[in-house]
Amino acid sequence: MASSENRRITDVGTLKALAHPLRADLYRLLYLERAATASQLAARVDEAVSLVSYHLRKLAEHGLIEEAERQSGDGRERWWQPASDGVTIRDADFRDEPQKAAAHLAATRLFHDQRADRYRRYLDERPAWPPEWNAAVIDSEFLLRLTAEELAAMKGELDAVLYKYAEKSRSAAADGRENVALYTYGFPFRL
Repeated sequence: MASSENRRITDVGTLKALAHPLRADLYRLLYLERAATASQLAARVDEAVSLVSYHLRKLAEHGLIEEAERQSGDGRERWWQPASDGVTIRDADFRDEPQKAAAHLAATRLFHDQRADRYRRYLDERPAWPPEWNAAVIDSEFLLRLTAEELAAMKGELDAVLYKYAEKSRSAAADGRENVALYTYGFPFRL
């Protein structure tokens, strides 16, 4: 059974397993669907079932996903689910060696690129979304002057709000719900 806790990734092997473009997409899909077969996922990512099965097994080898209970009567289907309620990847776990730091940087760039691509797709598809969804979209930029401690405190407060809504999304009926991606970035910069 999946853990209700976030899994903290601290080793390069697991980080690299997740930081593959298709595997990251498959993990996100499983996170949203909660359980799916390779065939279902292959149709969503437009890839061959055999390729998706291979990448699902790689994610499972690193404990990121696990077999789920069968959701249908077809005994040939293998169902998968996330092994935890999400993953946490922290810079501090990868900065002690140059190779680990490089792997973390490459993974972070991949995840950022995928997030930016997802937002660009929304912008391209915006005319097809109903007005109430377009009005609800969050698209803002705040430039603040904070200490590291204030930024960390703000992160904690934002996380608390996000966890509240994540729990609500898992326990509520699906009526009127859509998948929503929310990306927040808070980082220091100099002009």
